[in-house]
Amino acid sequence: MSETRFPALPVAVIGAGPVGLAAAAELIERNIPVLLLEAGDTVGAHIRRWAHVKMFSPWRFNLSRAATRLLEAEGWQAPPAKAVPTGAELISGYLDPLARHPAIASALLPGHRVLSISRVGLDKVRTAGRAERPFLLRVLAGGEERDLLAKAVIDCSGTFSQPNPAGGHGLPARGETALAGRILYGMPDLTGEAGARMAGKRVAVIGSGHSAIGALLDLLKLRRDIPETEILWLSRRADLRPTYGGGRADALPDRGALGSKLQQAVENGRIVAIHPFALEAIAEREGQLDLTGFDGRTVMVDELVVATGFRPDLSMLHEIRLDLDPGLECPRILAPLIDPNEHSCGTVRPHGAKELGQPEPGFYIAGMKSYGRAPTFLLATGYEQVRSIVAEIAGDTAAAVRVELELPETGVCSTDFASKALPTGSGCCGGPPKAGPEACCVQDEAAKAEGLAGCGCSAAKPERPALQAACC
Repeated sequence: MSETRFPALPVAVIGAGPVGLAAAAELIERNIPVLLLEAGDTVGAHIRRWAHVKMFSPWRFNLSRAATRLLEAEGWQAPPAKAVPTGAELISGYLDPLARHPAIASALLPGHRVLSISRVGLDKVRTAGRAERPFLLRVLAGGEERDLLAKAVIDCSGTFSQPNPAGGHGLPARGETALAGRILYGMPDLTGEAGARMAGKRVAVIGSGHSAIGALLDLLKLRRDIPETEILWLSRRADLRPTYGGGRADALPDRGALGSKLQQAVENGRIVAIHPFALEAIAEREGQLDLTGFDGRTVMVDELVVATGFRPDLSMLHEIRLDLDPGLECPRILAPLIDPNEHSCGTVRPHGAKELGQPEPGFYIAGMKSYGRAPTFLLATGYEQVRSIVAEIAGDTAAAVRVELELPETGVCSTDFASKALPTGSGCCGGPPKAGPEACCVQDEAAKAEGLAGCGCSAAKPERPALQAACC
């Protein structure tokens, strides 16, 4: 889509988190008008809810190049590239300075929650002339609804506002909704105010991803000060090794260290792992929470932290034509790269406008929301996404298809944890190849079909250096 359509209208970017701000910076560099719509009162509203958490990626993977160029022109100095920030440091050292930049500040509309998106004068059914109509975004601001027009939309609204429930069916466990006030979701600060609530109690954390690991390790810190604190880890997984991850083999040392610390704590008994345990029902009995699993087992706890991941809010997109994977709720083309049923890779092959565009011309999903229900998103991936998307909006096809990103190898990939050795291509990157033995996995096969040497996980090195950041 070229920017020559509706030249007077801006591109609407939904969400002023890191990826939304990066999209705005890319648009500003290309002199394309932009509206940056943020539901919260400030930029990085979701990150402020996990400001206490230390990230596992260092600064060099957390900075958008376009945003960095904007900031450096104003005299800003980047933090040390190898240092690993907390969420609070990401905000104070990067997001807040971006929000103060004159070009960003003039585009930013905080307190503007997007309720729905459509085409001017058309509903979802109408096809004729659809691409010739601007987008209409209905927003709630100051308690009133208003309509804004845009020539393109990049949805970077994230998933943090929609935590997954505790129930093993994908639904809330029976009784969960009624007891929501007794439960903490996501990444609460268990070393701060929430920790005071947990001290000396019997606490269960349910989940198997980085949010769960972080919660469990925070509870370990609490237990050092209050030894009476009991920590239970409830996981649906029969094999916990995928959660422990790659350890020292991970090219992001802080990410690898998280799993290693958790494994050590389980092995020495400081954390009691109960698995596989899929939650069926929650009831309150004599001040405690009675957790019942599918198999009838019950676990009594004082407190419950639900860290089962997040899912996208698609309610605003009911009038937009979408092509999403039916399971992951991410763009369909992206799904094979990130499907946790097939692999547990921490990075995926760089991708952009081609994979993230939708049947609705000029509409794109980017950032964490583009991963749908899949985990393992990295900010650097989102920055590459919006660089490519903005290039396509500008009509710069060559830049849109060009790969400009190198990511760290995860050091562990795949569902093949039966072997003590690190998994090889037969179980990673989408599983074994569907045709011919010359490829080591599905993604390797796809890359070779495009004329490349491979996806980067086989012995042969890919022709495009960035593809060395493939998913395995």
